[in-house]
Amino acid sequence: MDPKIYLHLYLQQVRDVLVWKLDGLSEYDARRPLTPTGTNLLGLVKHLTGNEFGYFGEVFDRPAHAGEWLVDRTQSEDFLARPEETREDVIAQYKRSWEHADATIAALDLDSPGKVPHFPEGMRDVTLQWMLVHMITETCRHAGHADIVRELIDGRAGYHPTVSNLPDGWSEFHDRVESAAREAARITGDRTRDA
Repeated sequence: MDPKIYLHLYLQQVRDVLVWKLDGLSEYDARRPLTPTGTNLLGLVKHLTGNEFGYFGEVFDRPAHAGEWLVDRTQSEDFLARPEETREDVIAQYKRSWEHADATIAALDLDSPGKVPHFPEGMRDVTLQWMLVHMITETCRHAGHADIVRELIDGRAGYHPTVSNLPDGWSEFHDRVESAAREAARITGDRTRDA
């Protein structure tokens, strides 16, 4: 298989997972911060939208016309779905970023050059292959965050609606992990946690 097709396939699979993690949630739960740093499902999607538009747009001199939504993005704003931004709007914008990225991927060769201005000096000159791997890594990282956040919201877990990838009896497994952690603390004399 053509390596570009293979890389693109992996990117699309993990994109779909991010959108699936929002299925069936209330507006509050889709936006609810479940970590001290504010990690939330809709914010993860919004952040990845900006990344797709940027890494497959400006980097290759193919800027997207993403509207006001991406103007003056800051690190914190990047992960914040504002109240007036509907879930449908954020997801639709994410899918528009896919279309733009997919057009770039289709138009360019893997060794096509680009430039990432915010990368460290000496690493700013990139290729399409580099950006595909970077975006797969970035999306997978945030899909892992989404897995945990969704599990904290309603216990729903798994890789995909049709592929759970969870072991049978995973709740009993949780108890075994907890027991092993307590026993390790007891054996080592770990006093940092009440065992």
